[in-house]
Amino acid sequence: MDALFFFTPRGDTVMVSPKFLRQVMMMTRKQQRFCDEYLIDCNATQAAIRAGYSKATARQIGDRLLSNVDVKAYIDERLEQIQSGTIASAEEVMRYLTSVLRSESRSSVLALDEAGGQNVIEKAPDEKERLKAAELLGKRYSLYTDKVNMDGSVPIVFADESALED
Repeated sequence: MDALFFFTPRGDTVMVSPKFLRQVMMMTRKQQRFCDEYLIDCNATQAAIRAGYSKATARQIGDRLLSNVDVKAYIDERLEQIQSGTIASAEEVMRYLTSVLRSESRSSVLALDEAGGQNVIEKAPDEKERLKAAELLGKRYSLYTDKVNMDGSVPIVFADESALED
C-alpha cells in the first residue's frame, strides 16, 4: 500500500493511506479542524467551538459531525495512528523483557560519589530485575503452569436417583 503525507489543520504531519486521503478530501477544512480538536479531549462541543463554529450551536454541530461517516472515519484513522505510535505492541514488550533478561538494556540511576555528591550513572539490570523479566517471559510462554495428569475413572453416585427428571 502506498503511503502519503498529510498536513492536518493544526499543522501536524501524518502518514496516511490513499483511502484516508480520499475521505479527507470529502471534508471541509472546518470539519478537519473539528476532528483534530476533538482528538485532544474528546469533547465535541468544545472541539466545535475551537474549530470556529458558533458557541450557540456548537453542541448540535458537534453531535451532527460525530455522526457524519467521513468525520467518523477520519477520527478513527487518526486514533489508530496515535495509538500505534504511543502504545507498545506485544512484540515491543517481549523484546524489552528479553533485553533486560540478557542484560542488554541500560537504565539511569542516581549514585553517590566519593565526595558525597550525586551522579547519574548508566547500569545494566541487576539480578532482581533480570529475574522479574524472566518471570514475566515465563508467564507469557506458560512455563510455570502446574501440569496435573489425571488418569483413571471416578464413579458418580446420585443420592436420590428417583428425584431426578429424565
